[in-house]
Amino acid sequence: MSSVYAKPATLQHQGRSYQYYPFNALAEKFSLERLPYSLKILLENMLRHADQDFVSDKDIEALVNWQPEAEPDKEIAFVPARVLLQDFTGVPVIVDLAVMRDAMQQLGKPADKINPLTPVELVIDHSVMVDEYGAADSFSKNTDMEMQRNKERYQFLRWGQQAFDNFKVVPPGTGIVHQVNLEYLARVTFERDGVLYPDTLVGTDSHTTMINGLGILGWGVGGIEAEAAMLGQPISMLIPQVVGVKLSGSMPEGITATDLVLTVTEQLRKLGVVGKFVEFFGPSLSQLSLADRATIANMAPEYGATCGIFPVDAETLNYMRLTGRSDAQVELVRCYMQKMGLWHDDNTPEADYSDLLELDLSALVPSIAGPKRPQDRISLTDSKAEFVKLVTEHQEAQQQLIARFEGEGGSTAIGHDDVGEMDKVEVSYRGETFSLTHGDVVIAAITSCTNTSNPAVLMAAGLLAQNARKLGLKTKPWVKTSLAPGSQVVTGYLKQAGLMADLEALGFYLVGYGCTTCIGNAGPLPEPISAAIKQANLLVSSVLSGNRNFEGRIHQDVRTNYLASPPLVVAYALAGSMNIDLYKDPLGQDTQGKDVYLKDIWPSSKAIQQSIHAHVHARDFTERYADVFKGDANWRNLDVDDSDRYQWPDSSYVRKPPFFDGLKAEPDKLSEIKDARCLVKVGDSITTDHISPAGAIKPDSPAGEYLQQQGVAPKDFNSYGSRRGNHEVMMRGTFANVRLKNLLAPGTEGSATHYFPDDKPMSIYAAAMKYRAQGTPLIVLAGREYGTGSSRDWAAKGPALLGVKLVIAQSYERIHRSNLVGMGILPLEFVDGQSADSLGLDGREYFSVPAVGQDTRRVTVTARRHSGEILSFEARVRIDTPNEFQYYQHGGILHFVLRKLARQA
Repeated sequence: MSSVYAKPATLQHQGRSYQYYPFNALAEKFSLERLPYSLKILLENMLRHADQDFVSDKDIEALVNWQPEAEPDKEIAFVPARVLLQDFTGVPVIVDLAVMRDAMQQLGKPADKINPLTPVELVIDHSVMVDEYGAADSFSKNTDMEMQRNKERYQFLRWGQQAFDNFKVVPPGTGIVHQVNLEYLARVTFERDGVLYPDTLVGTDSHTTMINGLGILGWGVGGIEAEAAMLGQPISMLIPQVVGVKLSGSMPEGITATDLVLTVTEQLRKLGVVGKFVEFFGPSLSQLSLADRATIANMAPEYGATCGIFPVDAETLNYMRLTGRSDAQVELVRCYMQKMGLWHDDNTPEADYSDLLELDLSALVPSIAGPKRPQDRISLTDSKAEFVKLVTEHQEAQQQLIARFEGEGGSTAIGHDDVGEMDKVEVSYRGETFSLTHGDVVIAAITSCTNTSNPAVLMAAGLLAQNARKLGLKTKPWVKTSLAPGSQVVTGYLKQAGLMADLEALGFYLVGYGCTTCIGNAGPLPEPISAAIKQANLLVSSVLSGNRNFEGRIHQDVRTNYLASPPLVVAYALAGSMNIDLYKDPLGQDTQGKDVYLKDIWPSSKAIQQSIHAHVHARDFTERYADVFKGDANWRNLDVDDSDRYQWPDSSYVRKPPFFDGLKAEPDKLSEIKDARCLVKVGDSITTDHISPAGAIKPDSPAGEYLQQQGVAPKDFNSYGSRRGNHEVMMRGTFANVRLKNLLAPGTEGSATHYFPDDKPMSIYAAAMKYRAQGTPLIVLAGREYGTGSSRDWAAKGPALLGVKLVIAQSYERIHRSNLVGMGILPLEFVDGQSADSLGLDGREYFSVPAVGQDTRRVTVTARRHSGEILSFEARVRIDTPNEFQYYQHGGILHFVLRKLARQA
């Protein structure tokens, strides 16, 4: 269709002519200065696609006439310039593309019509585990184990790289996807076929938002949404509200970017920004380095926003030069952004915002966050007191258990008549004997793209280690230490600065370039440590420079987990305990026996900046990324089949999923969901980590039993994340998180439910299979914020394979709700003030819902109790856009796309 606003223009730059889509025609009729930067990016996207049937001039006008305080109700289409994957979420994406090729051929169409139409880049970063640590050969040993464990997966990705167009893979051992994206993959200004436009993207990891620090609009989506984007489908979204964060003041001495981001996360969570864009501006914007901005942007999922974006300005260009981008590319970015009116400087007028948070940087204090949510910030001055509360609660719970045990006729073990005596266990490990007690830090990990992308906090950690080493301080023997940077550049500049040896002296040897501890790949604790924790049910801790610390995520033995800056990670490794006031209590003693405090070894801001200036250079980035897609000999020597269609060899890692079994050319008519039974009933804040399989696979779990039946020994299980390409493992691990509390199975944690027809407890997987055999649809009942956390497609795929047809929750996190629709699951929402408990639903009922139509906004749910009593209540239909209804109608987004491509073939 023709648009009166989409009028391409020519930009001349350095002897070349480019086409671009300016706002000139719109500016003649509308005032654009009031629009936030992020909405201008969306506006350009719509102008450039105005000749497509999914963009109209009315859509463009709706965006230009955006009302800051209005509730989002207008759908628009967004076409990202590229798609970013990591290997855990990327493997099932490529599996789905491979099986779509098979399905396309079954429909009598050419298989190679299934091909990414948008550039796709996958970075292998989620697979390396910290099996070995604290030694010079830790990196090589962990890398060897990674290749052995993941050979089948890596062969599959190598096949995909040669089979699909527009698909590149960054091999293992290179870095973390978001840091590699920031330092190398990002374009800022995209150029394709002579057309210039802003670099935008979606990624299959929620921390895709890290790229917002570079002025690039992007966010995390589920794998199914990413696949649709790869195949040319626009992403449907409601024009969002945009919250402004106005920065003023200057950060005090000793404050790190981590302290800043934990404060931002806490305050934005309190403000409420779920589903909204967040945009940073203000007089102190120029004081933040690009790395600081990226650190803040990275945590957008933690404060609940769709994105947390900074504008393109002079600092953006400085960072591009630092990271090795060519002068020609940098100047093209400047020229284009200035021409488009997307450039930010001191003269840029302040935009209108839906809400405003004012943050005075001078008020920041040193902070950590925990013990189980990233938004739960704790001032460092209060950290000991807060932990003591946790220990007291834990001990009281222990005493109650023992009292009940004795009251039922049991007795405590000899020598343990006093519960207090059970709070300490003597351990012998690596030639040392020590007592392990509540609060001891058993994991200290410098990890995650959030902080390892930031030279300031990495240099601070190195300098603190240097100062501690000079005084003779040592890490406590029970601490598992690790350094897992987000790119090879980090170890390069730490070595140049002479700080790597100091970190190693404290146990922080390189263990791998990957996410490691932050995503649950902390690896096993030493057996004596693990045994002691279990023997006395100790409340031990981890401290990591990551972005997630949800229950059960870091390590199954560790119940309290704290996010902290890299230098604080080192400090807590020295202290060895959370039960310490770092302001008042010594970390240890020097060689003379004198107490050493944190203030004695904390590096000055001046020393940190001098070290960065002297040792972080553009050549570090250009050298490290020169052969970024090449990989080592192990990667290059993998055997790869060169066919267009995957041959699906017998593998416990990659199996052909059943999503398209029996696919028809046209979908069946939607019908009611009748007499569904509840499989899972949960409370508030259930994360995708609780739903989706993640972490270690227990031998006695349904997934562990399946793998052993396939001849896989427990020592070779690897993690759930590494087996995301095997639907048999994943569906058995759905709802199997060790901290999941299914209210249908009171007093249990993990994969447990009640199978009502036989009135028996059993695993969630076993119950789902029995229900499936009877043709019974399933339902999940949930509280508020269902599906918070990472964008895990298996949090929707798993329930769909188990037979879940319906979820009724009080509220949803954005990505998970969308993914449920994308897998053909109907998301309903209790009306305001109602919940499963307020309605008296215990989960034993038979639930029925009429078929929904495109315009259905509410439905009446009928719950029939076993007694025959009928309870009816209204619920909102959370299929939010017409496109989403089409996906639901077809049984899922991939079915819709496949049928569309088949018609076009």
